[in-house]
Amino acid sequence: MSARLIGFGALPSLEGMGEATGKTRTGHIVLGTTVRTLGAWPSGWRHPGAHRDPREDAAALTRIATDAEAAGIDFLFFGDWLATSADFEHSDPYLLARVDPLAAISFLSGITSRIGLIATVNTAYAEPYAVARATASADLLSGGRAGINLATSAEIRAARNFGWEDIYPHADRIAAAGEVVEILRGLWDSWDDDAFEADAESGSLIRPGALHSIEFVGRHRASAGPLNVVRPPQGHLPIAMGGGSAGSRDLAARYADIAFVTPSTLTEAIAAYADARAALERAHRLGEHFLQLAPILPVVAPSREAAWDRYDDLVGLVPLADAHTTRDDLPATRSIRALAGVLGVPLTGVLLDEIVPARVAARFSDLGRELARTVLERSGRGIRSERPLTYRHLLVAHVIRSPIIVGSAVDVADHLERWWRERAVDGFTVLSPYLSDEPDPFLTLVVPELRKRGLFRSSYEGSTLREHLGLDRVPNSFRASAVPTR
Repeated sequence: MSARLIGFGALPSLEGMGEATGKTRTGHIVLGTTVRTLGAWPSGWRHPGAHRDPREDAAALTRIATDAEAAGIDFLFFGDWLATSADFEHSDPYLLARVDPLAAISFLSGITSRIGLIATVNTAYAEPYAVARATASADLLSGGRAGINLATSAEIRAARNFGWEDIYPHADRIAAAGEVVEILRGLWDSWDDDAFEADAESGSLIRPGALHSIEFVGRHRASAGPLNVVRPPQGHLPIAMGGGSAGSRDLAARYADIAFVTPSTLTEAIAAYADARAALERAHRLGEHFLQLAPILPVVAPSREAAWDRYDDLVGLVPLADAHTTRDDLPATRSIRALAGVLGVPLTGVLLDEIVPARVAARFSDLGRELARTVLERSGRGIRSERPLTYRHLLVAHVIRSPIIVGSAVDVADHLERWWRERAVDGFTVLSPYLSDEPDPFLTLVVPELRKRGLFRSSYEGSTLREHLGLDRVPNSFRASAVPTR
């Protein structure tokens, strides 16, 4: 789905908006970098100088991490998908071959010193004890900078990689995920923070009563504990969750610190934000800090016109088929024939780079008119415009539904500020179209603009991921529930 910057020229002044609406926010906009070494634009790897070889991902990850940390970004986020297929080449090339997220954050914990590191684990397939051990280790080795995103999705190719013949029902996967969280939190609390007293004189290494079993037995998962890793520096790692189903949203309201959301419009985002607060209240968590973060794929340049040109370059990288170009390897949606069905007009013999005549545009379907508006917002191209609308731009807008924002640093910062002040989101996970040796325009242009507006801190103020996100350190549940002895 596409998140759109509404009307560059008609954007109202944001000065005083928070005070007038009573929605002034404390802290700063949360910013994370979503790591996709082959880029988030499906054909971004074709850009001259772009990273395109997963065998060189160690260097790519190092460059992404060091640049993001230098800019003060709150965290790096590693998603995951537990299967691969050649058909990802055109839709999601970053899924073809990628390093394990937990391995990635362990690798980067030794290269970085301040930025947070969030790895994805799929609870449908993972064993909670192994996850608790790996994540507590990552938090310890990074100095308290690790986080975990718990996914519940299931897909038949991934299921068969784990020996499943079928996919468990969604409700069972949600219930299992809740049990995984309970086990993780219990295992992370296995050791008291001061368990290792290391009294050389008495010969006592650990304090008596400082190690705890959990003896958890649920319908889907079980673990006895205790964990053989000391308590994480953060107490509990921040837990993120995503998913648009009612069950996924309820799970996040009960257990998550971060919800990754994907609203398509500002109105939808505001409603989802309010709904999440109501869900928190039902889960008796209304007073707790809970962050909602949305993805954004910014195409940024020093001026709006230069950003439009950069977007045009990206459009030109997408392989498509028209009446004179046949590509049997392309998805059926990437053809002029498929576009004709979307627009509701015949396009026999039409070439992709032809300008769309006004008489044809007048017959567009509702979806066709919506695509034309999307192209106008992304590229400044329209009917009877100095930047004419082409069929290629329409087809790319149809097949690439990422949350794309195109413009100058001021344009993009206006969008982020509006969504933040309107309590649509608490921050954003930022995608890059491709990775190259050139500085990332979002980091060099947009982040300074946000700092100038007082919307992003000038430097790291804490040392852990929880501190970056404004989350309190979690006390040990065993110590909190212990009955004082006299």
